[in-house]
Amino acid sequence: MQGIITKYNENCMLCGRPTTTQHHFIFGWGMRSLAEEDGIKGPICDRCHNMADNLSDRIHDNPAAEKLSKMLGQLAWEKRKVAEGMTEDEAREAFRKRYKRSWI
Repeated sequence: MQGIITKYNENCMLCGRPTTTQHHFIFGWGMRSLAEEDGIKGPICDRCHNMADNLSDRIHDNPAAEKLSKMLGQLAWEKRKVAEGMTEDEAREAFRKRYKRSWI
């Protein structure tokens, strides 16, 4: 499934380098498989994903970036549900039920 964050998958969405992987915006606590099923992922290079020497230059192992990642994933999921006919409140509640938490 194509990700819901962007339809452009050739370049890292953080630095513009060629994409080498997909980052699942919702991860941990066994939720990566739900994120995969829902398309809550986006193109990213290995460096920005988890290989940069400096923690502030990557998503994983960077608490602030991980939190923002989850917020972005939730907002993208909710936006898609609103486009499908849910109200914003219904989409927020549906996300909470599916993922057992909210980052917004």
